[in-house]
Order: sequence, then C-alpha cells, then structure tokens
Amino acid sequence: MAQPVDNVWQALTQSPLIEKWLTKNDFKPVVGHKFHFRADWGVVDGQVLAVKPNKTLSYTWAAYGLKTVVTWTLTPTKTGTHVRMQQSGFPSNQPQYYQGAQGGWRQYFAKLEKVVAKDLL
Repeated sequence: MAQPVDNVWQALTQSPLIEKWLTKNDFKPVVGHKFHFRADWGVVDGQVLAVKPNKTLSYTWAAYGLKTVVTWTLTPTKTGTHVRMQQSGFPSNQPQYYQGAQGGWRQYFAKLEKVVAKDLL
C-alpha cells in the first residue's frame, strides 16, 4: 500500500476504521481481548493472540465451526507499506472454507486500501 505503516496499523486496529472496511466489531488491540465481528453473513468470534504495534497483529477467527488464525505483518517500504495477511488452520478436507475466504478477503483488501488512503491522509 502506498501509505505509511502507522496508517495501515490504525485501519487494522481501531474499531471505527475496521467497521469501514471489514464489519461492525468490538475489537481492541490487546492480547487476550475477546471480540466479535458482526456482518450480514454472520458473526466471527475472535481473540487477540499477538500485538507488536506497527509490525504484527494476530487473532483467532472462528465462525461456522471453523477456527483459524489471521496474522497481519506490516513492513515499511520506500513507497509505503508491504501488507501481508495469512489465515491458517483450514481443514484440508473442506476446501470450500478456503475458497470462501479467498473471495472474501479480496473484497476486504480493496476496502482496506480505500480506508487507509481516504480516511487516514
């Protein structure tokens, strides 16, 4: 993303900004904090696993009987921020979960990029 790490970090960790690109939530970037993401498609239960400000954020993502871990890693670059998101823990015998996540995250990434560029100038 062509934005500073701090801006991306804010969009990943501040509840009002998360709502703009992902969903309604009660998220707090505090290790151990339990939270919910709420959308038309359902509710995700999560718990914050790791927080290294402006570097790494990790939390559980549990919905529809599936429990995965989402990890964001931010690396400053000359032109902005390299954003890496990894979601791990998909069962190999249920590829529909992985396929659904791929489509969903593409949409969320596009919204995230707009929020970082527009709301955090």
